[in-house]
Amino acid sequence: MEKKTARLTLLIDPHKKRAFEQLCAAQDLTPSQVVRQLIRDYLSDHDVAYETRPDLAGRASEKT
Repeated sequence: MEKKTARLTLLIDPHKKRAFEQLCAAQDLTPSQVVRQLIRDYLSDHDVAYETRPDLAGRASEKT
């Protein structure tokens, strides 16, 4: 999982927002969890690679 976070602000119809929040609650998930998964799936579907963690091995070799 990512160590740092960034905020994503979006506008959505209030009725869709309420329905989305209710569905998330019924599935015992937060809206943020669902949106993060949707983004991961979207990137994967489009074969987009991204870094999720800094290269710890590279950092260790830099310190020595």
